[in-house]
Amino acid sequence: MLQVSSEPRIERIGCLNWPEAFPYAPEASVEISHTGALLQLHFRVREAAVRAVCEADGGRAWEDSCVEFFFAPREDGLYYNLECTCTGRILLCRGAGRHGREPLPAEVLGAIRRRCTLGDAPFGLRQQATAWEVRLDIPAATFGLASFAGVKGRGNFYKCGDLLPVPHYLSWAPIATPRPDFHRPEFFERMEFV
Repeated sequence: MLQVSSEPRIERIGCLNWPEAFPYAPEASVEISHTGALLQLHFRVREAAVRAVCEADGGRAWEDSCVEFFFAPREDGLYYNLECTCTGRILLCRGAGRHGREPLPAEVLGAIRRRCTLGDAPFGLRQQATAWEVRLDIPAATFGLASFAGVKGRGNFYKCGDLLPVPHYLSWAPIATPRPDFHRPEFFERMEFV
């Protein structure tokens, strides 16, 4: 179980769940804390190449250098997938499974504050070792909550890059599936906000 408080806590995103097919593991971590009103995520990544092609929120973020937070704040069967590129383009949907997901409206995405060390403009592919960071301040209302305080949910963090020269799929909590599949809430880890 991950206990999330006002004190930042760093977690490594390092589970290499499919080592035979996808052996590459860039360095990735997330620093997580909350203020009640905001969830604060600070991702740090170091990888062999970096890609930023996605031009707008709602696009194919997972194809770029991407960090992700999948979160089920309640026991109602719904979870959110928040996927963010290295330049702060966000895909955010909710639903009960991989298919039929509902994209959240632009005003919800617009309320998420983003700070990216690589800037906010797409730049294509850079085939050189690159370290980058993304900070996200996510309002509780993003997940239909009045506050994060007292929430007992479940979630997982990911680092991926489907169209990078070397595709990779890392998770914080392990996933026991034959192929890469992040849309598996049965493998989400418990998260308690205190």
